[in-house]
Amino acid sequence: ARSAGVAARSAPPPPTPASYEGGRRSSTRRRWLVWASAAPAAAAAPGGGDDAPAEAAAEAKEYFDIKLTGFDATAKIKVIKEVRALTGLGLKEAKDVVEGAPSTIKKEVKKEEADEIVAKLVALGATAELE
Repeated sequence: ARSAGVAARSAPPPPTPASYEGGRRSSTRRRWLVWASAAPAAAAAPGGGDDAPAEAAAEAKEYFDIKLTGFDATAKIKVIKEVRALTGLGLKEAKDVVEGAPSTIKKEVKKEEADEIVAKLVALGATAELE
């Protein structure tokens, strides 16, 4: 029983697959695999210059998200107050939203209302956009 244990310990390791070199996958092979897997996705993407359908979809969209992208440091308090009034958040939460810009303030807002809100924020010294 003792000699069987010694023989089992001294047996050579099982053969490694051809894709491994020295027990580790070659970095060149990894890069090639990433490139090869991305190539079909790039080939399936539509050709350049076809922005008309994307613009038509944006115009047909009824509801938008309002995203605060930045603010003027001197108008920070005014922007926080306006965000608080728009969202119904508490003071701390509104402050975190403003300081964490870019962040979404409101979601699923009609176009007319969204334009008014963006105009208010811009007038106060913030930068906002519709998504």
